[in-house]
Amino acid sequence: MKSTSKFTLSLSLFLPLLISATTTTSSKPTTTPSDFIKTSCSATRYPALCVESLSAYAPTIRHDPQHLAQAALSVSINHAKSAHAFVTRLARSKGVTSREAGAVRDCVENMSDSVDRLARSFKELAQAGRPGSRDFAWRMSNVQTWVSAALTDASSCVDGFAGSSSSAVNGRLRNSVRVRVMNVARVTSNALALINHVAPQNMQP
Repeated sequence: MKSTSKFTLSLSLFLPLLISATTTTSSKPTTTPSDFIKTSCSATRYPALCVESLSAYAPTIRHDPQHLAQAALSVSINHAKSAHAFVTRLARSKGVTSREAGAVRDCVENMSDSVDRLARSFKELAQAGRPGSRDFAWRMSNVQTWVSAALTDASSCVDGFAGSSSSAVNGRLRNSVRVRVMNVARVTSNALALINHVAPQNMQP
């Protein structure tokens, strides 16, 4: 009887500690930042690219949708700057037709606008605060508008080469521009999808 009593007493003392430990553990996120990124990217148009481009930001993103959107914008800015530098070099090169030269110059302007709008969007998102805070909805609306415009800039650049010469050399030039600019369009499309997830529901397109 004494042995049974001691066991019952020990169990009664240990059980509250077990319950407390279980509650504390269950209150922590059950997924890793990498899992959070994969789940969030599943709602984008290019999920594999989304995961690939944002995985390096996992320690900063953690489980925060706004940090995820900011990281996605950072990726878009980097791609847009790279594409802008590339088409700027092309605009100064020789050996292209006058029509292609005009398309390249237009693309330089489009990508310059894209870089500017994405950079403004990044700053605006950083200043938006948390959902429910003052000016949050207004700032998020600005972000959505500017990122959408940046996406249009990329599309306009690609469209400018639609009727260009099909010769081998010019074809390679056209394709090289298309590859870089379409990369900008894809990561920007993903960024917009993640931004829309953060924005108030009544602002969704």
